[in-house]
Amino acid sequence: MSKNFDVVVIGGGPGGYVAAIRAAQLGLSTACIDDWKNDKGGPAPGGTCTNVGCIPSKALLQSSENFDHASHTFADHGISIKGMEMNVGKMLARKDTVVKQNNDGILYLFKKNKVTFFHGLGAFTRAVEGGYEISVSGTASETLVAKHVIVATGSSARALPGADFDEKTVLSNTGALAIGDVPKRLGVIGAGVIGLEMGSVWRRLGAQVTVLEALPTFLGAVDEQIAKEAFKLFTKQGLAISLGVKIGAITNSGSEVSVDYTDDKGAAQKAVFDKLIVSIGRIPNTRGLNAEAVGLKLDERGFVAVDADCRSSLPNVWAVGDVVRGPMLAHKAEEEGVAVAERIAGQHGHVNFNTIPWVIYTSPEIAWVGRTEQQLKADGVAYKAGSFPFLANGRARALGDTSGMVKMLADAKTDEILGVHIIGPMASELISEAVVAMEFRASSEDIARICHAHPSLSEATKEAALAVDKRALNF
Repeated sequence: MSKNFDVVVIGGGPGGYVAAIRAAQLGLSTACIDDWKNDKGGPAPGGTCTNVGCIPSKALLQSSENFDHASHTFADHGISIKGMEMNVGKMLARKDTVVKQNNDGILYLFKKNKVTFFHGLGAFTRAVEGGYEISVSGTASETLVAKHVIVATGSSARALPGADFDEKTVLSNTGALAIGDVPKRLGVIGAGVIGLEMGSVWRRLGAQVTVLEALPTFLGAVDEQIAKEAFKLFTKQGLAISLGVKIGAITNSGSEVSVDYTDDKGAAQKAVFDKLIVSIGRIPNTRGLNAEAVGLKLDERGFVAVDADCRSSLPNVWAVGDVVRGPMLAHKAEEEGVAVAERIAGQHGHVNFNTIPWVIYTSPEIAWVGRTEQQLKADGVAYKAGSFPFLANGRARALGDTSGMVKMLADAKTDEILGVHIIGPMASELISEAVVAMEFRASSEDIARICHAHPSLSEATKEAALAVDKRALNF
């Protein structure tokens, strides 16, 4: 016998579980289906983000940064440590605890908001009168009927041809988060967010890390000035980054991996690693959705085809997050999930793609929102630029972390802020002020006139705004 709901969400990642909660808050009978399992086979909602992405990677980044500080900077503060060592097993156990806390938190939120949770794999069965039939294959098989369906099935790591993930020697993000001992030689293919963050974790703990990137430029999506500063700082830290490489044969012996590649000068090279992380992008999880059963349109890359409001080719079927167009960011998925739930309820949900922040949680952190300087030049937009280094910021000096800068771009005529780019301490938190300002279409003068606490890192944002008009006070 089928169970009927106003809304059934397939997928319990950031887009899915938030969409389910918001739909329930709006008075819609809601179910969420998710297949993630913990090490005991129990439910582990939260998707890639919570289980093998954003949350565990930040836990490891924090642990490794603490170790790095204790090894290299605590002495400057008068703190002397003798016989320090890293217990990787305990670090991983702490990471697992953080993940479980988030899993349990989502299950609690489902209960609190009266969302019915089904642990299993959700798939379309057929269209029925008044909606769609959804099967749940799990511990107990279920049949659901939904008036509206939200597809939020996320994405998976893309493998290199000839180098399948075994998660022991050739690793995706999943295996990179579970390396049991610090590898002596770690290779990373792809100098994107995952590659740089995971490379940073294991470099801090003592691994010799080599990053191989196919593109000729470093962090091409980042403002060029910020990217150049990042490259300089990361290489100074010890990351060996090669750009413009062409990957050839990859041989996995089980105990080590050899990579043949051609460098940017066309010379043949060979590198041997104890572990190899492959982070060359992600592909949408639509294979098990049984989209053909109801005629749900997928594009040539396997994404669910949607319009600007996340409507699919079928009436009352929606899709959000990594499984649709746009940046693969957890917070983008959340905003789409909320907007879709509100549209189903007859409200006017909205997502502004122009003010979605991006963050790379390296040290220093990199964060940005809006357009880069190279984009403005390419579009022929007249702009003004102002920047301020953390070297001249009192709080950064007190922290002992003065790397990087804040850079602000504003329209030359109207002074509206067009982009803000930060590399430095706590950039992930500082970028929120820029997001708020741009959402309200603020000018650089608005930020320059706002009183910022002293001493604080946020003063660098104010000073960058002042610098747009060439009147910075402290540099």
